[in-house]
Amino acid sequence: MDCILTLVSSDKERPLLSRHLLEVEQCLPMKIGRIRWLSPGKAADVHVSGWPERGVCLQLESLFARDRLDFFIVPDDQTRRKMLLVADMDNTMVVGETIDELAAQCGLKEKIAAITDRAMRGELDFQTALRHRVAMLENLPEEALRITLAAIQPMPGAELLVTVMRRHGARCVLASGGFTCFTQAVAAKLGFQVSHGNTLEIRAGRLTGKVCEPILDHHSKLTFLQYYREKYGLDVAQTLAIGDGANDLAMISAAGLGVGYHPKPYLKDRVANNIIHGDLTALLYAQGYGNF
Repeated sequence: MDCILTLVSSDKERPLLSRHLLEVEQCLPMKIGRIRWLSPGKAADVHVSGWPERGVCLQLESLFARDRLDFFIVPDDQTRRKMLLVADMDNTMVVGETIDELAAQCGLKEKIAAITDRAMRGELDFQTALRHRVAMLENLPEEALRITLAAIQPMPGAELLVTVMRRHGARCVLASGGFTCFTQAVAAKLGFQVSHGNTLEIRAGRLTGKVCEPILDHHSKLTFLQYYREKYGLDVAQTLAIGDGANDLAMISAAGLGVGYHPKPYLKDRVANNIIHGDLTALLYAQGYGNF
């Protein structure tokens, strides 16, 4: 199968240059075809006869690390622009882990963040780790949720990604292992049509230390991807999923284009396409958008 290799610069001080395209040609063992600039100095498509093996991709990753270039390899076909986006929230669509920031309200950020990190690295079962962390938040006042929500910052490029995809007819779904008190507001701010998350149990204005069942985990995210694909009559190739941790691997692996966003090592080692240096607008270039 022929493919398109898209190079994307992440740094204005280190633009994409013609020499980078020449380096691609020198690295790839197969024939290079047409080159198309999506945005001068920012992104370009290289049409390739065949599909690079993983070893070649690792070589390209190492080669372009010095100039902070990301690259994507996608099929050269008519499904490049995706019609369904399913995205993780924490450390993907927003900066940081919301549960860690919530824990800061009671002085437990460092302790809970360490558990979060291990779960995202695939070292702990997600559901067990979530119950354990939420239990540590027992008796936290509901006001802490509002304080945490007010401090949430969108990830660079998040709103533009959703806006452009929706403008071209895509459905956008936010699917998070985080909490609905955050996911609903983030989805509304960024333009997602639908959001899913876990629900914290609250009584008399305080957290009880429990999460309402069932808990949304990696199986749930995969189910959402499949459900919305079928609901809108889409092929797998028309879907896009993005996340940063182990909890996102199942949906990323099942999507037509699955991408790790500044991924934890567990995810990065198992995913073909990753945004390592840039922001979320790189996903637009990966889909062939040039002017947005």
